[in-house]
Amino acid sequence: MSPLDWAKLPLFKYADFSGRASRPEFWWFVLANVILSAVCSIIESIIGLRGLIFGLFGPLTAVVAIALLSPSLAVAARRLHDTGRSGLWLLLGLIPFAGLAIVYFQTLEGEFGQNAYGAPPQPTPGR
Repeated sequence: MSPLDWAKLPLFKYADFSGRASRPEFWWFVLANVILSAVCSIIESIIGLRGLIFGLFGPLTAVVAIALLSPSLAVAARRLHDTGRSGLWLLLGLIPFAGLAIVYFQTLEGEFGQNAYGAPPQPTPGR
């Protein structure tokens, strides 16, 4: 699968909080989100819309962030499942600096074979 296919896969599973997600699926999606947010922010700066919402975001960036919230949470929960952890670990992100543990967990290799959350993730051909 190409990096773009990996980045698009969580969009098709936007409400699927069960199962497992591989490292490429998670990290290519994160990279695509960062690039998309940066592009939106640059566009907003050029046309003068930056900082209109709470003094931080422009409308385009806010719409993109809201649209990608569910797929982001779902793929993060599935990635934690791949490492044998519950998706509830995402709540650790609400504690300042403790959320760095989540980043560490996301970088770990997934468990070999079946675990409590299902079979290892397989690439989905044709998406």
